[in-house]
Amino acid sequence: MSPRNGSTGPRAPSTDARDPWRFPFWIAHRGAGLLAPENTLAAFRLGASHGYRAFECDVKLSADGVPFLLHDATLDRTSSGTGQARDLTWADLSTLDAGGWHSRAYAGEPPARLRSILEFVTANGYALDVEIKPSPGHELETGSAVGRMTAEFLGGATAPTVIFSSFRPESLLGARETAPHVPRALLLDSPWRGWFSMAGALECAAVITNHELMDTKMLRRIRDRGMRALVYTVNDPGRASKLIAMGVDGIVTDAVDRLSPAL
Repeated sequence: MSPRNGSTGPRAPSTDARDPWRFPFWIAHRGAGLLAPENTLAAFRLGASHGYRAFECDVKLSADGVPFLLHDATLDRTSSGTGQARDLTWADLSTLDAGGWHSRAYAGEPPARLRSILEFVTANGYALDVEIKPSPGHELETGSAVGRMTAEFLGGATAPTVIFSSFRPESLLGARETAPHVPRALLLDSPWRGWFSMAGALECAAVITNHELMDTKMLRRIRDRGMRALVYTVNDPGRASKLIAMGVDGIVTDAVDRLSPAL
């Protein structure tokens, strides 16, 4: 099959319809977070135009407890605001420009609430990896709020195409308390003492590691515990091919224009 949009890249393994893990293999990082302003609806729409059907985003809380999309603790890099994001209410955050920093074409793009992203992916049949990215000192609170809001949106239904991920075990614990039916994944940038036991204690469905950590030994260890093994952030087609041959269960990428899930 010819690739869409001129994209090239390795072929991902097919998904067996009988498999309870139904999350798509290719996951667009922060929407299409390099080609459009990251963590905005514009980035999600652009990722979808390249054939992506699964997306990752970063979520934290406003001062009044609204889950919204932002990677950094501060507003300076990716918006017209300054200072700690945690200090502003959603009413204030919603007036910021979250696109002009990227390029003039996206000037005026607003920040996105998690609810708006859930509405977008649900309406289009897409999948969503919600990375819980708490402001320092608000790990449990953020996980609980994200889980609660997601559970209310889903109406208590199971969510095979929504997962929660986090580097912070406390955030996953909070999410488990308020949305136990939504699968969880521990993010791992570098090994730390007890990470494997923690993933088991949190009843994680997956571990998502820095791609440089993943090898056959780690993959086998994760799989033997009944969890899936995913990797981030892979932008090189050659490295993606090696990881696919290794047998990973998913790849998070910025290179939505070069690694095509339509292959």
